[in-house]
Amino acid sequence: MNRSAGPTLSFLGAAGTVTGSRFLAQAGGRSVLVDCGLFQGYKQLRARNRQPLPFTPADLDAVLLTHAHIDHSGYLPVLVRDGFDGPVFATAATRALCSHLLPDSGFIQEKDAEFANRHGFARHRPAKPLYTRADAERSLKRFRDAPFMRDFEPVDGMTARYSRAGHILGAASIRLEIGGTRVLFSGDLGHHGNPTVPPPDPPPDCDVLVVESTYGNRTRNDEDPENELVDVVRDTVGRGGTLVVPAFAVGRTQLLLYYLEKLTREQRIPPVPVFLDSPLAINATEVFLDHPNDHRLTIAQARDVCGLPRFVRDVEASKALDADPMPKIIIAGSGMATGGRVLHHLKTYAPDRRNTVLFTGYQAGGTRGSKMLAGVESIKIHGQYWDVRAQVRNLDMLSAHADRDELLDWMSAMARPPKQVYVVHGEAEAADALRHAIQERLGWPARVPEHGEQVALQRR
Repeated sequence: MNRSAGPTLSFLGAAGTVTGSRFLAQAGGRSVLVDCGLFQGYKQLRARNRQPLPFTPADLDAVLLTHAHIDHSGYLPVLVRDGFDGPVFATAATRALCSHLLPDSGFIQEKDAEFANRHGFARHRPAKPLYTRADAERSLKRFRDAPFMRDFEPVDGMTARYSRAGHILGAASIRLEIGGTRVLFSGDLGHHGNPTVPPPDPPPDCDVLVVESTYGNRTRNDEDPENELVDVVRDTVGRGGTLVVPAFAVGRTQLLLYYLEKLTREQRIPPVPVFLDSPLAINATEVFLDHPNDHRLTIAQARDVCGLPRFVRDVEASKALDADPMPKIIIAGSGMATGGRVLHHLKTYAPDRRNTVLFTGYQAGGTRGSKMLAGVESIKIHGQYWDVRAQVRNLDMLSAHADRDELLDWMSAMARPPKQVYVVHGEAEAADALRHAIQERLGWPARVPEHGEQVALQRR
């Protein structure tokens, strides 16, 4: 752990890639980690989850979370298990979502390891989960609520301020004042057109900006999501097929349910049964109801949306969906088809041309979702290859990420330009494209940091 007096920032994740967000800020013998996420996607990235951290967890003073998604929060159980005993600051909605997301992540890892060992396809014997459900539940005891739009001290000598990022329920940008330097972490930014989540707050003044670039090389698909969804549902049901949606449990599932409820009520799609086959997504939907100040829907609208699907909680009911030949819509985790119940549904429905597999946003490189959208003829699930003959679609306009122009508009709303911009949380092409756009359009100094790089933080 660097204990130098001058403030520094280390990029321990989400540098040159989308996942694994971890940024270590240090000054005057104090250290704070902004986000503590899992790496996802390519095997060489996932391998980083099992590599030792470049600091001792017990030496860390605090963690600040921008939001609940696993690539921002999912490494917390390891951090706590390995010795971190400080506070984890998050908004109330983020804390509530993590109380479901983290134990679910541990449970899935335990079950995947158990399945691999039972069926003999584990490369490492015995296969072991990165962490367990019990590890995740212990990490939840470290959480402390952080307010929006009010300064607080996560540790002595540092000041933090949360503002709304508009990405998912409870998502925040974080400005951290450290050693006299104000560093703004954008977190994942949303867009103004989301009907369920309010748009991002204008960015506060800062000396250094750390900005996401997931869609840094593209503009949003302007197609009407309602019309696209109508076409997909009608075409699939018309073939006598089932629509399988690998859905992100937090944010995307609730947005999808909003559109399905609206289209069903308006009789634009046939009234086929909708099954929400994800205990995590069910719990996240209930959190949605519990935090009305963090979304745009009225209480009545939220109840209608949450009342549309049939909740599938137990495993036997999930298996029964695959034995039922009638057309239906199955929404199941995970959003990039990396784990969870959707894998079992893909085994049943992907080989049949009558069916459709519908993705609803960004698919990180190396995931099953990215491979299926690229047109692979088969996918590997639980050690075996399964044919992909079903239609594969992506409603990428449902993404909860701001696109290139929205990111630039958000940055240009700053009262004055920062001294330095670091572009993170994007694949190499997207990050470099946004870097170039920032330099060309805004005239600000910007660059893409290297994984593991440490930089000195200086004021203007």
